[in-house]
Amino acid sequence: MSNVKVLGIGCANCKATAKLIETVAREKGVPLTLEKVEDMKDIMTYGILSTPGVVIDGKVVHAGGIPARAKVESWFN
Repeated sequence: MSNVKVLGIGCANCKATAKLIETVAREKGVPLTLEKVEDMKDIMTYGILSTPGVVIDGKVVHAGGIPARAKVESWFN
């Protein structure tokens, strides 16, 4: 099971990113725990300067803007 965190203050792009990740994981049958991190102090600990950011199993895999669907799919291959 993947532990996924979406880093962002709750903007539309952050919500869209979380929804895209949930959709792709469900389609691929990948179980995951999705957490939304909205506190700026917590976000800063990951070195993310631009949101939304995505952290999978402790590793930053994306920062800034909604990731492309193909990129999200590659995280779950």
